[in-house]
Amino acid sequence: MIPASIAAMAAFFLDTALGDPQTRWHPVAVLGRFIGWLDRLLYPEQGSDQRKFAMGAVLTLLVLCISYAFAEGLLIAVRQLPIEWGTDAAGIILLYFCISPRTLAKAGQDIYALLVKGDLSAAREHVGYIVGRDTAQLDESDAARATIETVAENTVDGVVAPLFFFALGGAPLAVLYRAANTMDSMLGYKNTRYLYFGRMAARVDDVLNFVPARITGILFVMAAFLLGYDGRNALNILVRDAAGHPSPNGGHAEAPVAGALHVRLGGVNYYFGERHFRAYMGDPHMDISAKHIIGAIRLMYTAAVLFLLFYYLISLYK
Repeated sequence: MIPASIAAMAAFFLDTALGDPQTRWHPVAVLGRFIGWLDRLLYPEQGSDQRKFAMGAVLTLLVLCISYAFAEGLLIAVRQLPIEWGTDAAGIILLYFCISPRTLAKAGQDIYALLVKGDLSAAREHVGYIVGRDTAQLDESDAARATIETVAENTVDGVVAPLFFFALGGAPLAVLYRAANTMDSMLGYKNTRYLYFGRMAARVDDVLNFVPARITGILFVMAAFLLGYDGRNALNILVRDAAGHPSPNGGHAEAPVAGALHVRLGGVNYYFGERHFRAYMGDPHMDISAKHIIGAIRLMYTAAVLFLLFYYLISLYK
């Protein structure tokens, strides 16, 4: 068997080379449809808040158990095959499906290109693909800000956290994490339907992301130094502003990126026409523009490579 750290590098290389397959049979897409089916099956239309919470907890437990069991069962089945490298290959492919740095980078690059071209209408549409906020009235700065915030936060969800759980417990634990994160993205809303029903999914995602988010914050600071951005300011803003984010984890990704790029993230967003204010991350030393999206993408990739490097070095001493 190849070392787990090398398998993680291989999965990252696969994603960098191939990207995420855009097919309805992608495992995460299948998982999403399964979660949607359970949502329709288990949601108590006439139930009390307590019943909604309980049924949401049942859904969360079912998805986590089934996802882990599927990945573990697949690896056990592959071990029975007369292929020496089969288990390694299966683990690499499972992790490859759990990470998405190239997809994240491409989304940011597409929006960057549209903003540079001056096609704000198309840029707003593309921003709407990756965020939940209203995008119809965004100006160039707000479109760039939304993109930077998404790249920063999803460096945790789509890159560092799956690699972290793979390091802890192999592909099955990475798959379990991806299932939890997918549930949060589908059910973790504070609206009438999901405030109680989706609460367990949201809390599980918060708990699982707690350590990876803080690792990501440190990696962003290191990446800022390596790339020639303001690493000292990235650290200062991380320490000063991270706790102000409405998410217990989101600020640890957004704050160092804001500090490194000398921009201010956060502020006013609109969701379904309602005005919401998110705590500021960073100082407005520079007006946010399209070029800062490329900076966020560079920080994302560098943080990922740093994680893999440290994982490999630590594995040498086991």
